[in-house]
Amino acid sequence: MSTHAVRVLVVDDEPQLLRALRINLNARGFAVTTVSTGADALIAAARVDPQVVVLDLGLPDIDGITVLQGLRGWTTVPIIVLSARGESVDKVAALDAGADDYVTKPFGMEEFLARLRAAVRRGAATTATGGAPVVDAGTFVVDLEAKQVLRQGVPVHLTPTEWAVLDLLVRNEGKLVTQREILGAVWGPTYLDQTNYLRVYLAGLRRKLEDDPGSPRHLLTESGMGYRFVRD
Repeated sequence: MSTHAVRVLVVDDEPQLLRALRINLNARGFAVTTVSTGADALIAAARVDPQVVVLDLGLPDIDGITVLQGLRGWTTVPIIVLSARGESVDKVAALDAGADDYVTKPFGMEEFLARLRAAVRRGAATTATGGAPVVDAGTFVVDLEAKQVLRQGVPVHLTPTEWAVLDLLVRNEGKLVTQREILGAVWGPTYLDQTNYLRVYLAGLRRKLEDDPGSPRHLLTESGMGYRFVRD
């Protein structure tokens, strides 16, 4: 996929890291905007309309999770969180708040760039699907071609990653889709063991789509194996 002119907003208060990311991303054809505070991030996001956001959690003014939640209030742009916090609870909190990926500092630039390209691909996946069906699950309706979900006639706000997971399950209606199949298709081959990602995203989808998220009827877990989508 061409990365020419893809707009990236990088939010971090470490000048050396900002400089390194700007140089590496510019060299690969990205259009980079950098800011160092949460307040500036929210302003820049509205001004630049980025196609992907790289967001540090440890900002000097506003907590990164608060910035993330603020962005998710109006945009589905892919968001990659950067953080020195490597604990599982921090990763889950960021993913639960709407992050598409979580990168722990320090990180290798090539791995980061691979994750960035994957996030951009998910965000840009808007091509027509050749008359893909509208799937009525009873509780909600999935329009695969329009890439839209309606619940009681009201559009449901999904992030690009949430959509990618739901799209894969709906297209394999009734079939078990293994954890590794979902991780490989949505996040890429380096994520095949990151099953915590799936638990977080399926929990989020159930909260948004199921009448009783604790006892789902449509987005089912096959313990230790994977997930399955079924209609009423």
